[in-house]
Amino acid sequence: MTLSRRDLLALSGIALAGATLKPSAARAQSPRRGGTLTIRGWDPPMFDHMLQTAYRVQIPITFTHSRLVKHKAGPTVAPATFAIEGDLAESWSQPNETTYVFKLRRGVRWHGKPPVNGRELTAEDVRYTVERFLTVKGNPMAYMLSSVDRVEAVDRYTVKFVMKEPFSWLLDVLANPMAVAIVARECVEKFGDLKKAEAVVGTGPWMLDGYRPNVGLTFVRNPSYFVPALPYIDRIEYLVDEDNASRMAAFLAGKYDLGWEFPGSINRTDWVQIKDTLKQKRPNLRTAEFPSNVETHISMRSDQPPFKDVRVRQAVSLAIDRQGMIDSSFEGVGNFNPAVPAGLVDWALPINQMGDSARYFRHDPAEARRLLAAAGYPNGFAASLCFTTYGSTLLSDNAQLILRDLKTVGINTKLDQREYGAFIASCYFGKFDSMTFGPQTPFLDPDNFLYGMHYPGEAKNQSHVDDPVVTDMLIRQRRIFDVAKRREVIHDLQRYLAKQQYYVQLPSSLYIAVWDGALKNYGPNLGYDYGGRLMAAWLDR
Repeated sequence: MTLSRRDLLALSGIALAGATLKPSAARAQSPRRGGTLTIRGWDPPMFDHMLQTAYRVQIPITFTHSRLVKHKAGPTVAPATFAIEGDLAESWSQPNETTYVFKLRRGVRWHGKPPVNGRELTAEDVRYTVERFLTVKGNPMAYMLSSVDRVEAVDRYTVKFVMKEPFSWLLDVLANPMAVAIVARECVEKFGDLKKAEAVVGTGPWMLDGYRPNVGLTFVRNPSYFVPALPYIDRIEYLVDEDNASRMAAFLAGKYDLGWEFPGSINRTDWVQIKDTLKQKRPNLRTAEFPSNVETHISMRSDQPPFKDVRVRQAVSLAIDRQGMIDSSFEGVGNFNPAVPAGLVDWALPINQMGDSARYFRHDPAEARRLLAAAGYPNGFAASLCFTTYGSTLLSDNAQLILRDLKTVGINTKLDQREYGAFIASCYFGKFDSMTFGPQTPFLDPDNFLYGMHYPGEAKNQSHVDDPVVTDMLIRQRRIFDVAKRREVIHDLQRYLAKQQYYVQLPSSLYIAVWDGALKNYGPNLGYDYGGRLMAAWLDR
């Protein structure tokens, strides 16, 4: 089932299990302070959010750290929309195409923990953070701010960004929960980096109070948070549970206040299995359904044979039965994805608008075998598929479907399954022999799905793409401030990439976000920003 953009927008905010989303009711209640929220989390391999894009590292930081600007959150915000508002910045201006000036809130204080001990945040902290983001060795996201020439602390509360060239996505990048969370120099100097739990000191709504490896994290309310009265929730228990049956049983028993899968959702297969039981055991659950922005793909060594030949890459795409994957893994409800995932409804180009390039999303094993023969591989070839489960039964099932489909056209593929940390350190960043399969960082803007994965030399360019046509369009769209004209270039780029198939994009599901009815003033959305979505929520129990 492939849904149109109109269908996707209509789905935003659909209620399931008899629940109805009524934001006005939540707003009419008076907020209540206190309580403990419990959610299923993931054990972070470390805490330095400038060294990994991984959700395991990035999500905890959204509870503890602030950014210059952020995305609005709450029950009035429709999922897949990302209006920008101030966080540490109370205002900003753009005097010209290459200059941005941010005025900081006064009186913002770091957590009352060593080595910062509650001192006031200043413009110098922002300048230092951006400099570290751009220069720290191993930051796979440095490209996000590659257009920045310098950042100046004009005075104690004024920060100026001077760009090398026009960069239309700057505010989106600064609002991104995985980009530039502001850090303190003292933490880096004391610990050498930010990998240790002790280094998690920010200005955010909660403070990290405890980390128990492979068990969980505890966050407690920051009593000196710069937004008066917030946060309302006193304590957040973020528990690690890597067994799906255990997670499901815990949710049925009322242990978790949000769905146990990212981003507070339940996989459709599991939902179908337990929804009737939930109606009896947890009748006050609230739910909403909206398209995913998790882009899952097969990447290939396009710089080496056999994948250097576009016909081989096209054959891989034609071999994959996307509709079959939707039917078996997503209970028949899902989306075909171009290079920009369907969840970014304002930017993703529907397959039916791709013209001739749309044919490479068909399931056509005969054409795949013809293309392989034309490329010099009439009997196919042997390959490997690097993979990690991410603790997801759904990903494991889809990996097996991929192996089956590739074998059908003569590509005999061995599954190279690795432990999560080993996978991230190698295959995720393009260090593999043949192919890699897995989900990609769920960015909230199209530039990150395009530039980072296709610009020559970037860490997230898994398929080692070096195509002058692609590079030109990547640079051009970044310099266009007119949104409609920028969208035209991005749509043209998606058509071109569909033909080249540097990455074979796979279907995505529609999220079923689930939360306890006692959690008020909460609205689900895409992305890592759990802290932002919970900051103004409260518990009524």
